[in-house]
Amino acid sequence: MSDPGPRILIVDDEPQIRKFLRISLSAHGYDIVEAIRGRDGIDKCATEQPDLVVLDLGLPDIDGQEVIDRIREWSEVPIVVLSVRAGEAEKVAALDRGANDYVTKPFGIAELLARVRAALRTHKGTAAEQLSEIVTGELRIDLARHQVEVAGETVKLSRKEFDILRLLALNAGRIVTHQHMLREVWGPAHEQEVHYLRVYVGHLRQKLGDDSANPRFILNEPGVGYRLLVPEE
Repeated sequence: MSDPGPRILIVDDEPQIRKFLRISLSAHGYDIVEAIRGRDGIDKCATEQPDLVVLDLGLPDIDGQEVIDRIREWSEVPIVVLSVRAGEAEKVAALDRGANDYVTKPFGIAELLARVRAALRTHKGTAAEQLSEIVTGELRIDLARHQVEVAGETVKLSRKEFDILRLLALNAGRIVTHQHMLREVWGPAHEQEVHYLRVYVGHLRQKLGDDSANPRFILNEPGVGYRLLVPEE
């Protein structure tokens, strides 16, 4: 048997739309995975490693715009928005958040297929390049589900604490400067508020059971930034 074609994850709560897309895309050789809710879509993006996501914005649990944000925290998989929302503001917001294309409902399948082919051509990476989980020593960070474990025990972090840890994890072994961390987590207007960052890193270390004097996970580079240690260090 021949290998299946590119895998497409459809995230849409309308069964008739999912059925239409499944039949149409399968007929053109695509391997189809489906999700009804946004959080389920994020999970399946991590576990199924699709080559492309077709995403509705009006989902029953979380808004599709948030789904884009969450996926873009750890993956560059192409995202084609398929939504009834036709306003310019919605389109701009989705594209700014990291969507590759935006198609409004009702839509023609020929146009959607062309947009899918274009997104797949433009994306040079592969599903294997998606990194949804980072493990360093006893620390495990599930980027897709926003879960952290130390030695198998779940650690509850605030959103900002998780964002700091995620940024360090994506740059594991490399120094991340104070300014870069503040810009990425709090925004450009907060780049000089290093004292604020120190407070949050202190809370993060405490929750991870990390000792600043003898760190297992987060190393302070005085006056510069922080670095997530990798096991060989």
